[in-house]
Amino acid sequence: MIGELYARALAGRADPDIEYSDGRRVPLRAARWLRLQPGDASLLRRCAGSVLDVGSGPGRLTVALAGRGLVALGIDVDPYAVALARSAGAFALRCDVFADVPGRWDRVLLADGNIGIGGDPAALLRRARQLLTPGGRVLVELDPPGTPMSSQQVRLRHGDELGGWFAWAHVAADRVAEVAGAGWTVDVWTEEGRWFAELR
Repeated sequence: MIGELYARALAGRADPDIEYSDGRRVPLRAARWLRLQPGDASLLRRCAGSVLDVGSGPGRLTVALAGRGLVALGIDVDPYAVALARSAGAFALRCDVFADVPGRWDRVLLADGNIGIGGDPAALLRRARQLLTPGGRVLVELDPPGTPMSSQQVRLRHGDELGGWFAWAHVAADRVAEVAGAGWTVDVWTEEGRWFAELR
């Protein structure tokens, strides 16, 4: 969700939709990422040691993890989101998860549907595994069971204003083991109407 429309949404100056290449549109609702949400606690409880928050946005989870005494780094490709995270007290870098990410981590966090980053969830999980310490775990947020799997181009739209296209994917909770492939033990849970999985 790169670009001026995303930054304006985080600043409360726009309320764009996510427009999919198949024509479907859903509200972005960026304000929800500025404060802890129902269900976040279940992710935070499973974090231990050092945590890499991938697609950290304005940093609500990175800040909460640091407040619990954990070493936490947020990474995001959007400069305004990184600036917001830093202003909230998070350690955050402007960084692509597929690029040169510093360190190895006990937990890699893919909250808010960020398993969709890049449009290839299997590739993202392989990359997350490379970033783990031995015995580390990946925590992901998923779509509800039965949701159709998809990978397509999306963009932000606010009235006649359009952002650039980028790849995004959706993974349902009952399909994550299939997407992850061999070598993972998968534990799925739900809280506050949200669906999550721990891959180890």
